[in-house]
Amino acid sequence: MNKIRNYDKAAIKKADSEHHFHPFTDSKGLDDEGGARVIVRGDGCYLYDIDGEKILDGMAGLWCTNIGYGRDELADLAAEQMKELAYYNTFFKTTTAPAALLAEKLCSLLPDNFNHVFFSNSGSEANDTNLRLARTYWQHVGKPNKKIIISRTNAYHGSTVAGASLGGMSGMHKQAGLEIGGIEHVMQPYWWGEGGDMSEDEFGLHAAKEVEKKILEVGADNVAAFIGEPFQGAGGVIIPPKTYWPEINRICKEHDILLICDEVIAGFGRTGNWFGLETFGIEPDLMTMAKGLSSGYLPISATGVSDRVWEAFYKAGDDFNHGYTYSGHPVASVVAMRNLEIIEEEGLVEKVKNETGPYLAKRLEELKDHLIVGEVRSVGLVCAIELTNDKEARTRFPNEGRAGTVCRDHFFKRNVIMRACGDVMVASPPLIATKADIDLLIDTARECLDATAKDLGVM
Repeated sequence: MNKIRNYDKAAIKKADSEHHFHPFTDSKGLDDEGGARVIVRGDGCYLYDIDGEKILDGMAGLWCTNIGYGRDELADLAAEQMKELAYYNTFFKTTTAPAALLAEKLCSLLPDNFNHVFFSNSGSEANDTNLRLARTYWQHVGKPNKKIIISRTNAYHGSTVAGASLGGMSGMHKQAGLEIGGIEHVMQPYWWGEGGDMSEDEFGLHAAKEVEKKILEVGADNVAAFIGEPFQGAGGVIIPPKTYWPEINRICKEHDILLICDEVIAGFGRTGNWFGLETFGIEPDLMTMAKGLSSGYLPISATGVSDRVWEAFYKAGDDFNHGYTYSGHPVASVVAMRNLEIIEEEGLVEKVKNETGPYLAKRLEELKDHLIVGEVRSVGLVCAIELTNDKEARTRFPNEGRAGTVCRDHFFKRNVIMRACGDVMVASPPLIATKADIDLLIDTARECLDATAKDLGVM
């Protein structure tokens, strides 16, 4: 166990309150609640705050710490690489050994028709890259009018201007004049919330055909790509009906548009396969990867580029005028490489598929009988609990989002992290989680659901 530094709690909280502008945070509200909780250490699936409280991280950070916290070998490897070559860029006809070797390793894990990757630093940047790649691809093949990207409402593809515009979060679009032009949104494949009287299979086809309807509306000759997450993570772990993705594959092929699969959350074992595309049968032309690529130890992301797209750029004989100072950063690359090796050596993908994923699904089913639970769903080691005031009608409590916030706060009080996406409780524990960790998560969920029901006056 690493020694915790002797932090001055009051000084840190003061510095944080007076100088740290937190992402996705009501700063005044945070101060009114006494400021941020200070996390000082991580070990396995657990975090420790400055008061010494032990916390089960049911969200793997932000869906990313797949191999858990406290892997000393990654810190040692990063230090070794820093001493040898702390940084150099991949512009100007140069590369570094870690970037080249990581690219090779990634391509060995991707579908056979993916043999190149473009490195960025976050999922947001990788999706910015995808937008540029998709539109430039069509320029290279003589169809420059194909610029429109079709996405889904309630999707999350990052928080840069392009990433937030590609996403379908209305709250983000209302701020700062988002979204940029040339992006269209269609309905999400959210059966519990929007399926009405249709069966799940019927709704899956219906939601997919809304993509085709939009293509026909704007003209296939104007559409560059469709982008989608295998399951919508920040949207509330929306797992599409099994009929959805095969139909999306057909539509994209028939209308000759690129399919961008955003694997930022689903990738690197989360669904019980290396990538969500294997779990859902998706046939993409571009892939977005981040988070689990380094298990959050250092910022790095990548775009997987299919042979179809690569060949158009290669034959064009022109610069792709895009990139980042830290694209393929050598320290991040060497850490990401070792992270992938650890996932392989410890059989974490297989563990999720054959052991902990099925166990999470089994324990989750026990919550279906709760008074305020409308649906539970999971795939691999990610899950959702729908909060409802009427199971049959599939409706929400008044002041949508309040029930989720109340429930989330009850989790925090019990030192378990489960996230609220509106009135959907979601969890995504590290892939190293044991059955005992899952038991703690689900047993705590039962307690928090009871406490939430009492607070809402229904129990």
